Amino acid sequence: MKIFKRVLFGILGALIIIIATASAVRTTGRLLNSRTPKGGINESLYVDINGTKQWISIYGKDKNNPVLLYLHGGPGYSTSMMDYAFTRKWADVYTVVTWDQRAAGKSWLNNPKDTTPININTMMEDGVEMTEFLRSHLGKDKISIIGHSWGSIYGAMLVQDHPEYYDCFIGTGMVVDLTKNEERYWEAAREWAKGNEEDEQLIEKCASGEIPKLSREYYQARQGMMEKYGYNISAEKSDYSIPATCFFNPYYSLWDWYRFMKGTAGSNPYQDWDESEEFNSLSILDRTEYKVPYYNINGDMDYQANSGLAQDYFDSVKAPRKKMYYMKNMAHGLLEIRSGEFSDIVHEIAAMERAE
Repeated sequence: MKIFKRVLFGILGALIIIIATASAVRTTGRLLNSRTPKGGINESLYVDINGTKQWISIYGKDKNNPVLLYLHGGPGYSTSMMDYAFTRKWADVYTVVTWDQRAAGKSWLNNPKDTTPININTMMEDGVEMTEFLRSHLGKDKISIIGHSWGSIYGAMLVQDHPEYYDCFIGTGMVVDLTKNEERYWEAAREWAKGNEEDEQLIEKCASGEIPKLSREYYQARQGMMEKYGYNISAEKSDYSIPATCFFNPYYSLWDWYRFMKGTAGSNPYQDWDESEEFNSLSILDRTEYKVPYYNINGDMDYQANSGLAQDYFDSVKAPRKKMYYMKNMAHGLLEIRSGEFSDIVHEIAAMERAE
């Protein structure tokens, strides 16, 4: 009995030491990531936007730099659990604002019972109000936008509707038409699956509508094809440690992580919109006039947001200045996976904009 107690106390003691050490290491890392650069800015706050409190972080090494608003994808898929790792790589040339859009990420965790219907009008109103807040809060007449996936078409619409507020648009994983994007996807999938009768039959069922476009079976088949043939967002290992980035995240408390992991924020309020005719008919194909410089950074293996369709649209765009960048052998997760290479392109764009 005495031996058992000693072993038990030994195990408990070891666990306490491990937990205490991990806590101390995490606290130290979070404190380091919470530092404000000399002459710069590092803020985290909730902003009253269109009837809800929405979370943003602001980080930059020089307050005089232009402001770049990062629009995450989804819709409803926040990257705030890790995005400081790649957005801060732009912070020497931009004051970078990351925003957890309505009912996403920390905005969702702050108000998990919000059931306000999501639609394009609400999202556009949110975008304008957030822009107006940032212009006032940071003392800038205009700001730049970088949008990934859903955030790219969202940002493009904001820039086109309100060119008086923006000075540059950067789209990555560029979405231009939800319906045509799906058509291009299944065209590509047919090529991947040639010779595999089972996959060919499944593709034809999805492409023909036999498996309804908005059904769970459809999305499982779509995702399964990308994973099987090596085109999914996580097909390549990232150039930084995502687990360490999450562990040392200065914006997420343990309580935030607990709710995030347990899913206590409730069901996804974007689900009904994702499956709506309004969302799936979103398109900017006939909106090709931009009053600000237009840039694209796309992966040449991106079929989630079809890079060929993005190229066709880019060719039709009229803007004061435009440029297309391709990251080779890269799928949809380009800014999250090859963050160093992506950052080099962002720096090149910033240099071009400053030269004007």
